[in-house]
Amino acid sequence: MVRRLLALSRPLYWYYERRLLKEVKGGPMPRHLGLILDGNRRYARMLGLAPTKGHEFGVKKAYEVLEWCLELGIRTVTVWVFSTDNFRRSPEEVEELMRLFVQEASRMAEDHRIHRHQVQVRVIGRREGFSQEVLEALERLESRTRHHQGMVLNIAMGYGGREEIVDAVKRLLLEAHEKGLSPKEVAEALTPEAIAERLYTAGLPDPDFIVRTSGEIRLSGFLLWQSAYSEFYFADVLWPEFRKIDFLRALRSYQARERRFGR
Repeated sequence: MVRRLLALSRPLYWYYERRLLKEVKGGPMPRHLGLILDGNRRYARMLGLAPTKGHEFGVKKAYEVLEWCLELGIRTVTVWVFSTDNFRRSPEEVEELMRLFVQEASRMAEDHRIHRHQVQVRVIGRREGFSQEVLEALERLESRTRHHQGMVLNIAMGYGGREEIVDAVKRLLLEAHEKGLSPKEVAEALTPEAIAERLYTAGLPDPDFIVRTSGEIRLSGFLLWQSAYSEFYFADVLWPEFRKIDFLRALRSYQARERRFGR
């Protein structure tokens, strides 16, 4: 009975998704979309699998969502895949994640979709703690896509919002020291604009829309500086379960708020 009802509902679901896609395509798109990919481990546990298996499902979903972004013409996307705090997880999980990073960076460097759509991939965050194998795979991916002129895809790895701000201030102070500036001159140079120019995302628009999955209603340090004026959407589904219809509903809510405030 349940299977029969599911089979009958599929055409209605497909029709609703197509209608929603048409509606969303007619509205304003985020210039910069931030994605916090949360819920991989919980999804694996729900299926009775080891938590590390959830990351494999998460990778597959990330490719799907990036294709949706390309279809809708979103120009800049930042995905948070590994925080500085994630190094504290079990050695087995960290090792599995490192294996996936090497595997997927190598795959993306050759992916025909990346090259056909001219996706420029940037890796943002601190690189300390990653193995030479991981670093070489990431650098190869960045090198292969550096001159692309399409979507900018930021992959946040070894990333923390507080660390990003600290690194920007450190960079500013070091530059001031090299110029021989006095403490007073350094203080005068320490402006919001100067810090913004030294963030990992310098040169890109700040995110106007950030989506987090898994039901967590917090940013956990994601793009702390850049998200000051962002709109947020917290989806109550785990990342591997995030469907296109969920994505379209999120974008529809963003567009409704943009229209309401005349932006």
